[in-house]
Amino acid sequence: MTDMEKKVMIRLCAKIVAETDLYETDKEVQNLIDWVCLSEQIKENNNIIRNLTGEYKKIEPGYREGVWEQLERMKELCKERNNLYEKQNDLKGQKWRIEKSLER
Repeated sequence: MTDMEKKVMIRLCAKIVAETDLYETDKEVQNLIDWVCLSEQIKENNNIIRNLTGEYKKIEPGYREGVWEQLERMKELCKERNNLYEKQNDLKGQKWRIEKSLER
């Protein structure tokens, strides 16, 4: 499935759900929508983690030269990345629980 087809399908589903009470009344619909939302959040977080890691790698050589500000920024980047990893684990756990309920 192409990216365009995926976007069209998601937009169509969003319109159907917006015009009905399916999300509130159908647990499977709720789980499917939540799964898609969690998957997108995981993708976003992975992109942020990649960017933080990239910035960290750019700063690292300067750190070796003894630049204090860069060392502090590296610490901040590691803290942000670690927080995102924790959030990713929580999101993946939620997604896993939804997948298990969808298998029934």
